[in-house]
Amino acid sequence: MAKIQTPQAVRGTQDMFGETEERFAYVVATFERVRRLYGFKGLQLPVIEPTAVFSRSLGEATDVVSKEMYTFEDRGGDSITLRPEFTAGIARAYLTNGWQQYAPMKLSVHGPLFRYERPQKGRYRQFHQIDAEIIGAAEPAADVELLVMADQLLKELGIDDGVTLQLNTLGDTPSRDAWRAALVGYFNDHKGVLSEDSLARLEKNPLRILDSKDPKDRPVADAAPVIDDYLSGEAQDFFGAVTAGLDAAGVAWTRNAALVRGLDYYRHTAFEFVTDRLGAQGTVLGGGRYDGLIETLGGPATPAVGWAAGIERLAMLVEAPAGREMTFAVVADAPELEEEAQRVADKLRREGVPVFRSFKTNPKRQIESARKASVDGLLFIRPGQQLHITHVQGSPFALRDLITKALAHVPDGYQTASGDGE
Repeated sequence: MAKIQTPQAVRGTQDMFGETEERFAYVVATFERVRRLYGFKGLQLPVIEPTAVFSRSLGEATDVVSKEMYTFEDRGGDSITLRPEFTAGIARAYLTNGWQQYAPMKLSVHGPLFRYERPQKGRYRQFHQIDAEIIGAAEPAADVELLVMADQLLKELGIDDGVTLQLNTLGDTPSRDAWRAALVGYFNDHKGVLSEDSLARLEKNPLRILDSKDPKDRPVADAAPVIDDYLSGEAQDFFGAVTAGLDAAGVAWTRNAALVRGLDYYRHTAFEFVTDRLGAQGTVLGGGRYDGLIETLGGPATPAVGWAAGIERLAMLVEAPAGREMTFAVVADAPELEEEAQRVADKLRREGVPVFRSFKTNPKRQIESARKASVDGLLFIRPGQQLHITHVQGSPFALRDLITKALAHVPDGYQTASGDGE
């Protein structure tokens, strides 16, 4: 009989287990805790959306829409896309559910996204993001709150060292339009030295030439007109309020005049938190104000600002999952004590103590299984309600802490003994 070939994982996806999964879960748990501190409500969204949600909002000419989306026709003949990002789906949900009545809304979401691109360090075709948005607030204070929240998140994760907040303004609509026109004229005068990618962007997203990584483009891009020469008084005041708010909150920032967003619905603030610990692709969290997005989906003019961060990339920067609870294995010293061991395990679990139980009936096998599960302590159930507590080598917890924890939760009547490394 021919050997059955085991299917392999799809390229650009990963199976997470052990420390990788713990780091991932730690990032999500920290995000959930921090977003509650700032009053952001959780949101769950469909993984699939009508293709128009992204083609209208991101634009047909963008790489995401033209090259990276997973799009298919379902059995009803509708064009469906696996979500490549969260913001457009949140905007769609805001409109179709009539959430305008709750504006301004502070929303947060996390989960998987899908893009067909070349897999590389920290980037996958199925990847995961955390996302925070404020919809319906035109004030610069909303931008400040999101940036302060992001700064606190990175500090709580312990990865703020070496991370810098780069900040820019894209101006209001008149400012941006004037700047864009000046850039188009300038780049047209230098078409002969631009790269092919930048020539294509000149017709569709000229602002994107400013952040080109092609060495051929850099001299021209570095000498291009700057937004500051075209900012209206209102746009200057807005950016000044954002920077003053960050200063008041103690959030360090640096101006990056080359930081842009190519899509026309972006306004005012654009920002990225950047590290030098992930190679050339150093952005760990980024976002901006997108006051024109909801109009592209058929809604009224609605101010909004938000950010997103890749969970995998944040997890790579986390030194080690923190705050792990101590775990125990309850081991019956003899088969006839199994029911009593289960009773003790159930009591501990009901009181919030993580307990590992082996499915083996042999005590030696139970100990082997417990050590493989990396428990911190072994609780041996012995005849006459004898409880022996043993410290497992390699545990970050001291034996005395294990004893204190166990004795606080085991049923009454137990006599205890303890030791190291049984």
